[in-house]
Amino acid sequence: MRTKFGMSESASPNELASFTAGVLVIFFALLSPIHVLSDQYLFSMHMFQHVMLTLIAPPLLILGIPSWLLKPVINNRVAFRVASILTSPVFGIISFNLIFSIWHIPALYNLSMEFHSIHITEHLLFIAVAVLMWWPLTSRVSELPRLSYPLQIVYLFLLSIAQVIVFALITFSTEPLYDWYVKAPMIWGITPLADQQIGAIIMKIGGSAIFMTLIIILFFKWARMEQNESQLNAIQTTKESI
Repeated sequence: MRTKFGMSESASPNELASFTAGVLVIFFALLSPIHVLSDQYLFSMHMFQHVMLTLIAPPLLILGIPSWLLKPVINNRVAFRVASILTSPVFGIISFNLIFSIWHIPALYNLSMEFHSIHITEHLLFIAVAVLMWWPLTSRVSELPRLSYPLQIVYLFLLSIAQVIVFALITFSTEPLYDWYVKAPMIWGITPLADQQIGAIIMKIGGSAIFMTLIIILFFKWARMEQNESQLNAIQTTKESI
């Protein structure tokens, strides 16, 4: 069956696999023992949970949404203008890092741990701004396209250094910042300060590893594209000279 946009209404196997994987990552982060450990015992497990919710699940979800599903929304002029702003690279970097940093202010962080509804709100905001942050890299909608390869590389580099201040403050703090985990039962012999430092390292190294891997992949894709274009130009020049 075809829509008025000329696209199939069914999702491809790759889209189904990607979206399913994204949903499973969210379920694993929120419904597995990781959630119990992050809520009741370890800051480091909470950071691992955040890696899954912000750096792994969102790009899988975006890649799993068929483009035809979004066409009716962005064909509305107002909706398209709003979407253009929300999915822009500048807004993506600023919104993600601002929201992430604010929620790691000790007073607000401890409040989210004490009240489950606030904690749910925190996670929903993380996923939402992470989708906006990942959009310039994973979009499958031509009207709201991905960045070019070189700009994607620059974008990823900026993302990799954007949270240095937050993680430096958490990692090199001489005392635990989050009372919730100071009062939590100690497990595996990990002190609250060591747990805090491990958590910051997990988030920073996890993000850096993902971003650096993508930078390398994009660089080779860019180089291959440039090589193909050079070969095509050379062939065209040869034909014209003949």
